[in-house]
Amino acid sequence: MKIVCQNRKAYHDYFIEETFEAGMSLLGTEVKSLRDGKANLKDSYVLIKDSEAFLFTCHISPYSHGNILNHDPLRTRKLLLHNKEIERLKGKIAQKGYALIPLKIYFKGPFAKVEIGLAKGKKQYEKREAIKEKDAKREIEKALKSRNK
Repeated sequence: MKIVCQNRKAYHDYFIEETFEAGMSLLGTEVKSLRDGKANLKDSYVLIKDSEAFLFTCHISPYSHGNILNHDPLRTRKLLLHNKEIERLKGKIAQKGYALIPLKIYFKGPFAKVEIGLAKGKKQYEKREAIKEKDAKREIEKALKSRNK
C-alpha cells in the first residue's frame, strides 16, 4: 500500500469516528500524477448527492508530461461506494455536526483509493486540550528515554 497524501489537519480539527475505503473515478493523467505523489487533501470534503458520493476541492496537480488534454486540478471526482454504505453515511451526515472528510489517498494494488472519515467537529478548547495531551506524552517519552540510557 503506497500512501500518496494524508490530511493530517483532519485529526486536529475533527473527532474521526469511523473510516471507510472508497475507490475513485479518475482520468489517466490523474492516476499518473497521483503515482508521482502530486496531490493535496487540504480543505477537501465529501458530499452525497442523488445516492452518489463526490469528492470536492481535492487538488491533483496536472501531469508534468501531459498534453493539452490534461485534467482540471480541482475537478469534482466521483467516489465508488456500495449503496448500503452510501445510505448509512447519508443517515449519519443528517445528524448535526457530522461531516465526511477524506483522510488519505493511497494505492491498493493498481487501484487508487481514498479513506473517508465520518467526522464530528472539535471545539477550540478541545483542540487545545489535545495539544496539551500530546505535549505531555512527548515529555514523558523523552524522560523515559533519557532515563533508560
